[in-house]
Amino acid sequence: MRAAVLHEIGQDKLEVVDDVEAVGFGPGKVRIRVRATGLCHSDVSAMSGVLPQPAPFIPGHEGAGEILDVGDGVTGLTQGQRVLLCWLPACGSCPACKRGQTQLCLAGFMNAGTPNFKRPGGDVFGFAGTGTFTEEVVVDAGCAVPIPDDVPFDIAALIGCGVTTGLGAAINTAKVEAGSSVAVIGCGGVGISAIQGAKLQGAAQIVAVDPVESRREAALRFGATEAVAPDALADAKQRITAGEGFDYVFEVVGKSATARTAYENTRRGGTLCVVGAGAMDDNLQLNMFELFFDEKRILPSMYGGGDVLRSYERAIALWRAGRIDLESLITHRVPLAGINEALEQMRTGAALRTCIEI
Repeated sequence: MRAAVLHEIGQDKLEVVDDVEAVGFGPGKVRIRVRATGLCHSDVSAMSGVLPQPAPFIPGHEGAGEILDVGDGVTGLTQGQRVLLCWLPACGSCPACKRGQTQLCLAGFMNAGTPNFKRPGGDVFGFAGTGTFTEEVVVDAGCAVPIPDDVPFDIAALIGCGVTTGLGAAINTAKVEAGSSVAVIGCGGVGISAIQGAKLQGAAQIVAVDPVESRREAALRFGATEAVAPDALADAKQRITAGEGFDYVFEVVGKSATARTAYENTRRGGTLCVVGAGAMDDNLQLNMFELFFDEKRILPSMYGGGDVLRSYERAIALWRAGRIDLESLITHRVPLAGINEALEQMRTGAALRTCIEI
């Protein structure tokens, strides 16, 4: 089958090949025909080595499709069923799951170290244990989450990662209060979803911060009350908060420099929510006095900071009710053969979310 493969970490282009086979099907597994997948910045980060990932590998973790086959012992899933792919499924029995923090379950990460594809030349990994830039994928049954018939595959794919992450950061993790002031640093697909989440929560001012003009313009359409370039953030802070700082600041870039900027623009006693996935050797520096004296809450948000299955259901309900706009998040659509074009669009900031139609 066809798939887009990265041969070595650090390469900036993928090769679309037609000799890949999905492996590992058996008890507890399902085989899925991928119909649509989103291009997430985490895929690019894995390609560059910012996020750890063995190579060669097939990127992609934000996908949806239909079940082709169901392994022995799998219940609740049937052939032909429409599903989205959950790249971080909950096992239900580990300490994190028992505490209700299913987004912290490590079961999915354990699978990431096992190749789930092969080519004539050897094994191929799937990013985050999935690898959706391909026609078919074999995953644990827990990764296949049924979706209603009225949810298109492209919308379901977005809900599988970016939308859930951004909405959840505002609703589950930060718990944005009505009437508050918010700044969102980084306005790609996840940042836009955080903006929509802050709007849903009733934030009075939402300032979108991004160096790319087209993304700033998009942020205004999705609910931001103001959009500024990074060098204009200080002025916005002064005008909107009289220099005190915002009640909530979301860092959706995944770099220590922007996290430090976010900290400095959060008011004393306010909340800094770290959403971006960064590198293990990129350290955020805070001195012990400011940490104590400012009493700012620093809240990392992993996959939306809540039970992902409930978050999926909430996103679908909000989309159906017209409370969130998911269709407009998809600014580019390309076939699998156009994956490198899509990568360039993401790197330049031209796309909020690109849908790969497979």
